[in-house]
Parts: sequence; C-alpha cells; structure tokens
Amino acid sequence: MAKIVFITGATSGFGEATAIKFAKAGYKVIATGRRQERLDALKAQLPKCDIVTLCFDVSKKEEVFNAVASLPEAYQAIDILVNNAGLALGLEHANEASLDDWERMIDTNIKGLLYVTKAVLPIMVKRKTGYIFNLGSTAGSWPYEGGNVYGATKAFVKQFSLNLRTDLKGTHVRVTNIEPGFSLTEFSDVRFKGDTQKAASVYKDTTPLSKEDIANTIFSLAELPEHVNVNRIEIMPTVQSYAGLSVERNN
Repeated sequence: MAKIVFITGATSGFGEATAIKFAKAGYKVIATGRRQERLDALKAQLPKCDIVTLCFDVSKKEEVFNAVASLPEAYQAIDILVNNAGLALGLEHANEASLDDWERMIDTNIKGLLYVTKAVLPIMVKRKTGYIFNLGSTAGSWPYEGGNVYGATKAFVKQFSLNLRTDLKGTHVRVTNIEPGFSLTEFSDVRFKGDTQKAASVYKDTTPLSKEDIANTIFSLAELPEHVNVNRIEIMPTVQSYAGLSVERNN
C-alpha cells in the first residue's frame, strides 16, 4: 500500500518539488498551500499520480485543523509530514525592520509549523509510525546581517525538532530538521516583495542549491530503513561557506 505524504507550502519552491518527487515515485500526496490555482496546476501536471489538494493558510489555526479533519478516509493515515511552508521578509537591520514582517514570519514559520504538527502528530503516534520533516535553514545556526527574526524563527524550528524527537521516543515516529543554505527558489522574490530584479541579483554569478536538491534529500531520507533517524542535515552549495566573525574597527 502506497504511503501518504502531507506537504505544506506545495505551491512553489521546495514544497512543490517535494510533492512532484514523491508523487512520481508512487506515493499518495496531499499537497497544501494558500493558492488554489497553483494547487490545481500542480495536480494537472501530475495526471497519472495520486494527489489531492487542500487550500488553507498554515498561520490560521482553525483552517489547519479543519483541513486535516476534512481529509477523505483513504488519505487520513498520514505517514510523512513535510512542514515546508515558511517565508523571509526584508533584510533591514532590526532597528529599521517592519514589525508587521516580523509578526508574519513568526505566524508562518513558527505558529504555522506548530499548528500543522499538532494536527497531524496524533495520527502518527496512534499508528506508532511516521516521519516528520521540518524545513529549517542554515540561518537557524549562523547569523547574517538582516536575518534577525527570520534566523530566530529557524532556530526555533531546529530546537523544536530536537525536542520533538526527544518527546517521541518509543513511538517510532522519526523527525529530521532539513537546513538548506543558499538556494534558488521564490524565496528572494518573497523576501523583496516582488522586486524580481533585486531578487535575481542575489544569485548572480553563483550556482545555488535548487529546489530539486532539497526534494531529493527529503525523499532519500524518507526511503531509509525505519530504524534510521537523521536528526539534522545542513546543506550548502559549494559556493557558500562560513563568513567568519565580524570585527568593528575604530575610526
């Protein structure tokens, strides 16, 4: 019997690529996101695959729990959860950043991930099987200018993943925090609020990670034997490395 994969943020980037990867491999995919037209396009792209869509906003608690409760019986026994939905907004220093941007990142990257996990986790614990992938970031471990609240939300995801893994001891539910670095998706388009020229400049003369690189990583881990749990996996393209500590010089 095909396993069931529940993916948030499946309308673009890592989530979309992950949905395609699992669907083409014969998994039953529940693709979710805020944009119904993109979910419809994804499903149309995979006419021979077993895929259903749910349109909701992860930051809206009632929408999350209602969506999971609405699943047809054939899709209720979720085997794999990919908590992918998330975003970064702005690169201003903390004293200049938008409080609205901060709150939206917290609502999506932290609270949204918690809502979906809380809605799906009882299904896995009851069945004593399951795998949760949380999409963190290298920004959760390594600070950079303008990363302030975004990096803090991803640090939360990392620590929550480790604590979740601890709480689930004995349930056979696995947890992995996926921590991508410099990647080419719609991430920068969102961060710069539609300024495509500014977003494109981020990747000029580089070879970043692709959305397929992360999708392939998630799929490969999901295919490991059930006694294997990878707690964290940090992934950078070879063009990226550690910047080192900053030292301010006196004028």
